[in-house]
Amino acid sequence: MTTDSSFANSPQDEVRGSLLTLSKYLERSLDVGKSVVMMRRDREVFSVYVGDPAAEEEDLKSLGTITATEANEILELTQVGVNRMTVGGQTYRFFRSFTNIADVGAVIFAPA
Repeated sequence: MTTDSSFANSPQDEVRGSLLTLSKYLERSLDVGKSVVMMRRDREVFSVYVGDPAAEEEDLKSLGTITATEANEILELTQVGVNRMTVGGQTYRFFRSFTNIADVGAVIFAPA
């Protein structure tokens, strides 16, 4: 199953900011050949990392934080399993899954 989310080509269409955010993180993950890991830190903030989710949390490189609203929108616009989205003419293929890291739930976006 795939998810198609296309970047707007006309002024009437608008890309959700969360897809732009996700595409930036996916670009970073492709640069280092690792996964994007998103973990809830509190009610309002998710931390975003790049690295191997099977490794220790200390081995993950922090990319910053996003709001819970933006993280929830990313989850709504993607699905568990294989996803494909096009943003700004660039197509991203990734596999979304879940795991626990240091007893915290984590969403994994692995390049596919």
